Amino acid sequence: MAHRIITQVVFSGARIIGRAVAESYRQAAASQKYAAATARTGNTFSSSNITMEEACKILNIGPSRMGQIDMEAVTERFKRLFDLNEPSKGGSFYLQSKILRARERIEREVRGYQRMAEREKELSDGFKPKYTKD
Repeated sequence: MAHRIITQVVFSGARIIGRAVAESYRQAAASQKYAAATARTGNTFSSSNITMEEACKILNIGPSRMGQIDMEAVTERFKRLFDLNEPSKGGSFYLQSKILRARERIEREVRGYQRMAEREKELSDGFKPKYTKD
């Protein structure tokens, strides 16, 4: 009688573990396929997955016009909101992280436009190497 109960427990446990392993494998395969499809289409925003519009709304900054955002205002609002949401003062860590990601997104956008402007300027001016006397 005891051996029958032990056998049933062992087989039930093996069945449950087998189903869990199969389900985790299916989820991992689906995740891998999604990541590969996203990488092929290029529809990713870097690590934060936050749009520029959302970043501007979070920091209460006007919408970006070709990278024309006052970075001093962004930094000022970031510091103020980040300090207001300090978890030790009763704030929210989640809101702090959203504020940080919003600032990072705006900075990436502005840097991108600055690089484009520098390239355009260099292309319009032409390449002018600097000569030095040896």
